[in-house]
Amino acid sequence: MRYELVIFDNDGVLVDSEPISNTLLAGYLTELGHPTSYEDSLRDYMGAAMHRVHDLVLERTGERLPDDFDDVFHGRVFTAFERELKPVPGVVDVLEKLTADGVPYCVASSGSHERIRVGHRTTGLDTWFGEGRVFSSEDVGRGKPAPDLFLYAAERMGVAPEKCLVIEDSPLGVQAAVAAGMDVYGFTAMTPAERLDGSFALFQDMRELPGLLG
Repeated sequence: MRYELVIFDNDGVLVDSEPISNTLLAGYLTELGHPTSYEDSLRDYMGAAMHRVHDLVLERTGERLPDDFDDVFHGRVFTAFERELKPVPGVVDVLEKLTADGVPYCVASSGSHERIRVGHRTTGLDTWFGEGRVFSSEDVGRGKPAPDLFLYAAERMGVAPEKCLVIEDSPLGVQAAVAAGMDVYGFTAMTPAERLDGSFALFQDMRELPGLLG
């Protein structure tokens, strides 16, 4: 394989969390007086760190979200994860192939470390992502679309950016990978292909990825 490290986004790529979290985010924002549809949430916040939610609401309305917004939201998300969260179909096969081929991999997510760990424990993916393989926007100053998180993950894994492949399903994530000088494969299960402009390749079913990896 031409790449020395595969970096996975988490939400929507490893765990099928985007429908859950965006439904809850849209509902909570609407509850607080900021009408938001599920489609609005996907468009504006999918793949982003929580600070983007605060920034956009403040920019659009001049109002700040409550100080406990993140805690309340994550509490609702974690409760829903325990009931509903599943791994993305086919992702375990991908991880098995990478392990068999001796190709290092990690996760670099806009979500918090707690959110990543809760999702992985619930779905059983924690057995694939031990210490040293999990990176969060909490680890860097700026989340996606800034390249900082992907560059940090590559540095910690000891691989040059140009030798890394990123698996992403959000426009912000694709932008971040491109800005980091990495190839990116766009996962179009939930995101129209045209919104993942800049991807080196596109695929719709995770079960296609082993063949693309070679």
